[in-house]
Amino acid sequence: MSNAYIDDFPAEAKVIRTAFYSSFLALALGGVFGIIQTLHRTGYYRFIDSADYYTVLTAHGVFLVISFTIFFLVGIFTWAITTSLDRGVEDLRFTWGWYGLMAVGITLSGVAILAGFTDATDISASVLFTFYAPLQAHPLFYLGLVLFVVGTWLAGADWFRSWWAWKAENPNERIPLPTFMVLTTTLMWYLATLGVAAAILLFLLPWSLGLVETVNPLLTRTLFWFFGHPVVYFWLMPAYMMWYIMLPKVSGGKLFSDPLARVVFVLFLILSVPTGIHHQYLDPGIAEGFKFIAMTNTMFLLLPSLLTAFTVVASMEHGARQRGGEGYFGWLKALPWRDPVFTGMALAGLMFAAAGFSGMINAGMNINYLVHNTFWVVGHFHLTVGTAVALTFMAVTYWFLPQVTGKELWSRSVALGQVVVWFVGMTFMSNAMHRAGLLGVPRRTAEPQYEGFEFEAAVGSMGELQAQIALGGILLTVSLVLFFANVFGTALNGRSDELPANEYAGTLSGPEDAPLVLDNLKLWTAIAVVLVVFAYTFPLLSIIDRGGLFGPDINPLPVSLETVHLLAFALESHVASALEPVAWLGVSR
Repeated sequence: MSNAYIDDFPAEAKVIRTAFYSSFLALALGGVFGIIQTLHRTGYYRFIDSADYYTVLTAHGVFLVISFTIFFLVGIFTWAITTSLDRGVEDLRFTWGWYGLMAVGITLSGVAILAGFTDATDISASVLFTFYAPLQAHPLFYLGLVLFVVGTWLAGADWFRSWWAWKAENPNERIPLPTFMVLTTTLMWYLATLGVAAAILLFLLPWSLGLVETVNPLLTRTLFWFFGHPVVYFWLMPAYMMWYIMLPKVSGGKLFSDPLARVVFVLFLILSVPTGIHHQYLDPGIAEGFKFIAMTNTMFLLLPSLLTAFTVVASMEHGARQRGGEGYFGWLKALPWRDPVFTGMALAGLMFAAAGFSGMINAGMNINYLVHNTFWVVGHFHLTVGTAVALTFMAVTYWFLPQVTGKELWSRSVALGQVVVWFVGMTFMSNAMHRAGLLGVPRRTAEPQYEGFEFEAAVGSMGELQAQIALGGILLTVSLVLFFANVFGTALNGRSDELPANEYAGTLSGPEDAPLVLDNLKLWTAIAVVLVVFAYTFPLLSIIDRGGLFGPDINPLPVSLETVHLLAFALESHVASALEPVAWLGVSR
């Protein structure tokens, strides 16, 4: 039997282990803020001011969807590169360098967010996860994000260096599938982060430092969503990688098709970035034609997801039949449902199928208008990053922890219970959020009820929806407690000689069946760049032409309640003055 990963790559295992622990710390912080947010919004238990709710919301978003996901990603990508190429990183000091840069960056951003809970300093960053203008954070927040993103760029360079060195020694070999997945994802990330880098370095950071007086809100918003939608695939693609190379293995079989997996990752590379404007259907400063192009691009992204569903399910069926499964559906009973690694990933994939249906609603222009600023969207991304990604990452942790620590998993039974409790909790929460969104319940607010307005449910009541959301949040918190109990229990275990081998799934149809052009990363990157230029050049030029690079004079937010009242009074006076000539003509207002 082959050695565990830590036996073959002890130095790299330490880096991966540290990245995982950083990821888990962010998961713990984000989980705490998540339950506070859930209980406050549903009204079951409130111990913070509603004004602090937005700081809680910012911390929940940044710690979970930036720090937790990306620290875990760099860990499994480093594992994938070193395992599939069978070589260590080229320079371990460089590897620790990019990890350190990421750690310093997220620490600075985290300090800026958490400082918002105290009046002892003027540092704050209550700007939500979508941190575009007119919301303004302290410069420390933006500086931290810059360092974090640069750290991920250097991580990508580290992975490419390993591949180039391997390629020089193996000039006629096809790129191993895990390495291919890492490289295509990294290329997509390089392209996507150009938008957020421009937004921060050219506009938001100088604005927060007082170097420029104003920014163009629509421009920074568009640059954010240039990055904001493909970042979803930056989280999802490592989960996809696990479904392709790990799920078939734990199912007892092989990956159905290596070529199809490569096609999927090529499609994500070329289609992920030119779709961000579909988050801006309600922005009046962008022409409808540009929004239609974004909608078309988004609909094409259904193809790699459908191909993934087919390939992964076919691989699972192959594994089940190797285990003695028979019949059209009887093979499902032969799958290893008592294995938390398998069950967690399978349930995550099932939730992602549901997320695909709600995602199609979000992507369509006309029906998106009904749900865009409602709880529906919150329910959708709790199915994507909150389950498809988070549950997959937690499930594969039960395989990776022994590999990078050399210690046996503390409890497989607790692990199995944890992934099931997460699935049940998210079923309650996301179901209620989607239904509440259909009633028009707004998102991004601590006080969703308005005087003289009622949300009338066709089935059930608002009370029932609030109870489901609160119950879901509590179950998710219980699941996190079980997860961390297993992580701590494993860390305290002694070294074991009975660990599974560091292997990933073989293939029924291998890379030799894939056209050589699939490995032409330069070609696919060039096509991706052309599509981005086509999708974004004219919208950005139009936005700049209307509002200039730095836009009209705007007040940075958050603002005090007194300021809001003054602004409302000024607006009312302005409208009244504008309507005076109409009244003089005897026309009814």
